[in-house]
Amino acid sequence: MENKLNLVELLDYIDPATLNYQEWLNVGFALKHEGYSLSDWDSWSQRDMARYHDGETEKKWEKFNGSAKPVTGATITQLAKENGWRPPSSDTTSFGWNDSFVASDIDRGYQVVNTDYILGEEVKEPKNWDPIKQITDYFETLFRADDIVGFVNDAYLSQHGDKEKWLPTQGVYTWTAGTIIEKLKQTKDIGAVLGDPNEQAGAWIRFNPLDGKGVKNENVIDFRYALIESDNMDVAKQNEILRKLELPIATLTYSGGKSLHAVVKVDAANYGEYQERVDYLYKIVEKNGLFIDKQNKNPSRLTRLPGFERAGKKQFLVARNIGQQSWDEWKEYIEDMNDNLPEMENMADLFDEPIVLAPELIEGVLRQGHKMLIAGPSKAGKSFSLIQLAIAIAEGWEWFGFKCQQGKVLYVNLELDERSAKKRFADIYKELGRGHDNVGNIDVWNLRGKTSPMDKLAPKLIRRAQKSDYIAVIIDPIYKVLTGDENNAHDMSVFVNQFDMIATELQCSVIYAHHHSKGAQGGKSSIDRSSGSGVFARDPDAILDLIELPVDENRYKQRENDAICNVYAGAIKAYNPTYSDIGQDDIFSKSEMGKHLMKAIQDPEKLKYINEQKDLAVTMVRQATAWRLEGTLREFPKFTPVNAWFKYPIHMLDESLQDINPEEDVREKWKKGTQKSNQERADKSKQEVESAFNALSMNGGPVEVKQIADYLEIQRTAVYNRVKKIDSFKVEGGYLIKTNG
Repeated sequence: MENKLNLVELLDYIDPATLNYQEWLNVGFALKHEGYSLSDWDSWSQRDMARYHDGETEKKWEKFNGSAKPVTGATITQLAKENGWRPPSSDTTSFGWNDSFVASDIDRGYQVVNTDYILGEEVKEPKNWDPIKQITDYFETLFRADDIVGFVNDAYLSQHGDKEKWLPTQGVYTWTAGTIIEKLKQTKDIGAVLGDPNEQAGAWIRFNPLDGKGVKNENVIDFRYALIESDNMDVAKQNEILRKLELPIATLTYSGGKSLHAVVKVDAANYGEYQERVDYLYKIVEKNGLFIDKQNKNPSRLTRLPGFERAGKKQFLVARNIGQQSWDEWKEYIEDMNDNLPEMENMADLFDEPIVLAPELIEGVLRQGHKMLIAGPSKAGKSFSLIQLAIAIAEGWEWFGFKCQQGKVLYVNLELDERSAKKRFADIYKELGRGHDNVGNIDVWNLRGKTSPMDKLAPKLIRRAQKSDYIAVIIDPIYKVLTGDENNAHDMSVFVNQFDMIATELQCSVIYAHHHSKGAQGGKSSIDRSSGSGVFARDPDAILDLIELPVDENRYKQRENDAICNVYAGAIKAYNPTYSDIGQDDIFSKSEMGKHLMKAIQDPEKLKYINEQKDLAVTMVRQATAWRLEGTLREFPKFTPVNAWFKYPIHMLDESLQDINPEEDVREKWKKGTQKSNQERADKSKQEVESAFNALSMNGGPVEVKQIADYLEIQRTAVYNRVKKIDSFKVEGGYLIKTNG
């Protein structure tokens, strides 16, 4: 227990004003559960004076009587972490409690400043102290004349652990910057305009304009600026880092304490964009050695107002409008400094040594470290083929006739529940019938119901898989993690770049499946069949495409014959192994094999069971579908298309399907479909006319065409057109008459 964290110290990182009501209560729950006092919670709660009420914490505290699922100190620890706290001497590669990890380009690069060589840039106090000029310069830099500003020139003393600390009140938030500047210039008296200063506490200001109705985030009307504050290093070093980062700083103020306050231009269009930009800003700054107070993320946050004294030290402007001119210019500068691109390579030594290519993961199809897409329509068995591929890699077997390199493989399961996924692997292993000696080479990451967009999932996958030496990662299916519009080239470029990141970071192949676009596929190249943007088709190093083959009745009947013959032959061998009357040609005829079965086996119960197996085999034949696998390869020559039956749960090669032309069937299906559709419409029209006639006719007599039209809610001309195609009716003199046709 000697290393137990002091939760009261962690409360320094949590601003109660940023929490909702339940989060505020949870802090109280956690403090009481961990043995802290009411005064700890009450002192911290007073920092949100806008919502603090005397006696409220005491009433709530008395009702915290424990729970079967208590709120623990982990809640406070997590809130502190989210606001910049880090465990003492913590290894950045270790995680605990409710930690999350999202890697990004910023996590891997974006270091502009080498902190090993930072000596510090001195912050000098103004020689001629002019408080009014300090205030007016500050206001004129940050605000327009009609901007409503929020300032605080009053404070109260609060017990903060074993220390006392001056905390700001809510302050004034109804004056415009122009009014304050004008009054200060006229009166030359800060106290007369802003109130008498508290020389122990100093003064504060909110760095974004308000609506005049309050001082919360929702009262901010323009998200112009963000605040950077750090007190974890010497002020001179803070100054040097902030300047070397070229931050678009509007005002840089010395706080009169241990930190500089940099008000940075972010110029966000709305609160959502503000949050995104501040997150980016904070990550860049922290990456360059300045660990900042993340409580300052709020756009309504207070910062130190220059022109005042604080415990004998002046709060003063250090600089105005330094660094890049705008957020966009600064971000472009940062990106240019850290493009993470490799250096250009001269080819002078091209022929000095043999070029060693990456080993082939799937022989003649895919190299290790490259990407492969399997495309196909619904019910093609794409997921089954991917599991079959995972097994082939784990065992070093063939897959669709292609030899696979043996090694560890990760199957990212986004669709099936955990037990169903295991069952599918077991079924495929069983059907392949070759044992499972190396099943330990397969890891499955079950994420059904826990998925996140690919840009969030990829870094988490990389972190977990970093030390596993996978030679392949299979992601199935990708629609579960698809981000953006699949028909938008830019969105899909961003999406597929995540696969590049996985392949590069883990030095393994990335394999995934995608669905076909709508419509006939037989006449298309395999590269053009995937749904959505052409990025899908042009990004992978190998595209394998499954297209269904039309199987006529004769072929199905032949397969039924073969299946029945196999069942009968197996039964005879099992129940009467000495039976030897089967001729060479008989084994290919179900009728002849049926006769041999009756001779060889007399037991009615056995015959009943064999007949059930025969029916099951026929059902399996009828359920099987035929497929052709074609490929478009970047590293290898085009291979001869592979044909297979998808016989649940595996694909089984069958080169006898090579003679089928899928495009011919498409045309025939269209023709039959059109004929069927026309006939269905004709039958429906006849049925509707007959129903209307029977409902309106008296004893089968004539009915006015107008009545028929009204009944069917169609035009009279439509009735005439329908009757022309029906032999059992005719129209005479405006009446529908039933004939004997």
